[in-house]
Amino acid sequence: MPISKPDQQFWCGKKVFLTGHTGFKGSWMSLWLSSMGAQVCGYSLAPVTSPSMYQRCRVFEDIVSHFADIRDAEKLSSAINEFQPDIVFHLAAQALVLPSYADPVETYGTNVMGTLNLLEAVRKSSGARAVVVVTSDKCYENQERVAPYVETDPMGGYDPYSSSKGCAEILTKAYTQSYFNSAEHDQHRVAIASARAGNVVGGGDWSENRLVPDLVQSLCKNAVVDIRRPNAIRPWQHVLEPLGGYIKLAEKLVEDGKDFIGGWNFGPGDEDTITVGEIAKMFLDIWGSGELNMAKQPPVLHEATLLRLDSTKSRERLGCFPVWNVRKTMIETANWYKANMVNVDMKEFTLAQITKYQEDAEQD
Repeated sequence: MPISKPDQQFWCGKKVFLTGHTGFKGSWMSLWLSSMGAQVCGYSLAPVTSPSMYQRCRVFEDIVSHFADIRDAEKLSSAINEFQPDIVFHLAAQALVLPSYADPVETYGTNVMGTLNLLEAVRKSSGARAVVVVTSDKCYENQERVAPYVETDPMGGYDPYSSSKGCAEILTKAYTQSYFNSAEHDQHRVAIASARAGNVVGGGDWSENRLVPDLVQSLCKNAVVDIRRPNAIRPWQHVLEPLGGYIKLAEKLVEDGKDFIGGWNFGPGDEDTITVGEIAKMFLDIWGSGELNMAKQPPVLHEATLLRLDSTKSRERLGCFPVWNVRKTMIETANWYKANMVNVDMKEFTLAQITKYQEDAEQD
């Protein structure tokens, strides 16, 4: 089956409401959608890292931005009502495991109540035809099994972050069944889906306690890189892989409505589901320098050791096959950070990477 790309003609002129637009994934998504001619309205807190991709790539030049908290239901609802979007992408989240242990209330408030506020705002508004709620591969009740997780597996989560994402999935399903049921799609005309992606990497991520940002910061300081979970297995993919999936999913939700409602996995092939230690060594090899310190003892706080996704559904029904393998992903990621170090125009560089990704998809 050929790889399916976003349809630029579909997106030209579409009004898209995007939560989390100042974050790592949200900034990439904003640039991609804007480059296809979509009118993007972003809703998010101001960038939480310095530097941030939002600033380095001047994302604000091409979109309307609202700086507000997703937990503020009144402001969120007002922003959606004012913009009257055709399509909604919900990416705003507290997105890290370790901070969820330190502040579980914020994590559940953002990831669960924020999702509730978004869905309730859509319910009370009119015009939106499609909603894609982005959660995480960690939403599943992880049994540390070898078999990959499929969309029908139970939701769960050991730590507050993973649990909050499982809760967001359950909430999304409840709203879909209660207010946007597929059997009544001809009446309400709203199609909702959730998207679960594996570990994403790419240029522009400066978050704490993430592998690639930690590697880059240590390399820039000529410091040894500490790897706290070298044996943990994760499904690694470039950030453009799941974003392209979210975009194709939204297209299908608009075009075919009820046939694409529900949960969707977006992950790499088994060959790209490798350990943290392996991916760190690969990145240093590509970078051309650096030294790793592999932890001998596991950290005190629990994080899943083994996690795989089964993405058969998104491949067969959406045509979302991986474009860049893990090595190509790390090459493009290293190229981004190296370009940033020498003050290249990072907006143009990022848009060029998006174009290159789409060209490579056409060749596969």
